[in-house]
Amino acid sequence: MSKKNNYLLPTLLALAVAIGIFIGGKLHFNDTPEKLFSTNSKKDKLNRLIDYIDYEYVDEVDTDSIVDVTVNNILGKLDPHSVYIPRSEIDAITENMKGDFVGIGIRFNMYRDTLTVVRTIKEGPSYRKGLKAGDKILFADKDTLFGKRIPNTVLVDKLKGKSGTKVNLKIYRKSENRIFDVTVTRDVVPIKSVEANFMMANGIGYIKINRFAESTFKEFKRALSNLQRQGANKLVLDLRDNPGGYLGVAEKMADEFLEDGKLILFTKNKKGKVNKVYATDRGTFEDKPVYVLINERSASASEIIAGALQDNDIGTIVGRRSFGKGLVQREMDLGDGSAVRLTVSRYYTPTGRSIQKSYEKGHKDYYQKYMDRYNSGELVSVDSIKVADSLRFTTPKGKVVYGGGGIIPDIFVPIGSLDDERIKSLDASGYFSDFIFKFLEKDRTRFANYPKNEFIEEYRVDDIIFERFIDYLLNGGIKLDFYGNESRIKTFLKANIAEQLYSVDLASKIKSKQDKMLKKVIDLDAEVMELMDGSHMKPLN
Repeated sequence: MSKKNNYLLPTLLALAVAIGIFIGGKLHFNDTPEKLFSTNSKKDKLNRLIDYIDYEYVDEVDTDSIVDVTVNNILGKLDPHSVYIPRSEIDAITENMKGDFVGIGIRFNMYRDTLTVVRTIKEGPSYRKGLKAGDKILFADKDTLFGKRIPNTVLVDKLKGKSGTKVNLKIYRKSENRIFDVTVTRDVVPIKSVEANFMMANGIGYIKINRFAESTFKEFKRALSNLQRQGANKLVLDLRDNPGGYLGVAEKMADEFLEDGKLILFTKNKKGKVNKVYATDRGTFEDKPVYVLINERSASASEIIAGALQDNDIGTIVGRRSFGKGLVQREMDLGDGSAVRLTVSRYYTPTGRSIQKSYEKGHKDYYQKYMDRYNSGELVSVDSIKVADSLRFTTPKGKVVYGGGGIIPDIFVPIGSLDDERIKSLDASGYFSDFIFKFLEKDRTRFANYPKNEFIEEYRVDDIIFERFIDYLLNGGIKLDFYGNESRIKTFLKANIAEQLYSVDLASKIKSKQDKMLKKVIDLDAEVMELMDGSHMKPLN
């Protein structure tokens, strides 16, 4: 591996963290908006300046753009999570955080210049009408959906619309070599934040959450109930790479694990007003083992749950130190369709610690601290984590925890090798998915009658597919130790086949075989079970 690539990965990871946490900062706010400005001389000064430019300046100027720049410059002097949402972005962000959109319910790809269904969303409009993976949508009403230069945004606009409206689709199904028409009624389609849930070994359920949206708690409850029906009496809550979202959703989720009256968190504003949030008697997973997975990209709402459980001596936090965002935002309408999400308070874990890292040296330094963690060796060794005695706190059972810059896990799991992280990055970037989609498109009939259970137990990615994937990556200018990571790469290829043929849950279950944190959880659980068995007397004969 070249020195250039050694420097490239941490840079790319840092960029991914910055983007993810920036978006999380946009999304983490309380639910009650209020007026941003009152009439005063400072407001009048800005208004007067804009009016002078509008009416008196020698050249024509887009004053809207000046206002946007001004607002961004003002917020840039504050903390990194006070952000401006322009009118052009507000709908997309609102849709994402609402947890659904109106459309026909497909995931698609452009294959040889034709819109092709990758997967239909279960119980969605297209699913109900019998559309299948591999179907090519040629026309939507009279609009052509094939061609070289049609942007994805245009394609999405053709398929989206108001709930209850109909769109006539002309479909080509290669497996049957026929063209047919189908009318699909647009409907609400969920944007899932519970990414996956499945049963692991020894009664351990697994739930992966990628953000905290309006729908997240209901999704979580459904997933948890489903796992409990399957016999789950222990849970892995995977919050890795989760940048946060709604504060209230995190509070509800923490309540599921905490007994009535336990403090979840408290917030404090600049006037010193304190608001405490306590658990209720509505929790359905109290007094049961829970493992919370976090990493350096877990932020805000993710840290609220990890901190609440850790400070109440509930469960085990596994992974690496979290990002360190302990600020609360509130959305405020600016009157023209845009909005600002302004930091209005700090939150504290039950022991009283703030996990917000310093932003005194500016936004660039704030996100650069991730690189500092990488370079210091903190992501490889827990002994490299620097903590201050002044930020030392103690839980009710005497466990020492620290504030200032994230949640330090109870059990540390180091970051993977350079190639490990690159393979995960390639998967997240869609390289595996794109290759598998094209592979399946050549002949989907080979998997037409492959039962799911047989696929899990028996299917193996052969060397031919593996070699073709190597060629695919090399043609894209991507190099790594392919043969030294053959098993890992084949696992990810199999997982992507499973996702496109069956479900995200099955794909995640297959990937879990190569997941170091989940392996650590299984080891920890086995140790606990061994201790419990050893503490009981053997029955008499």
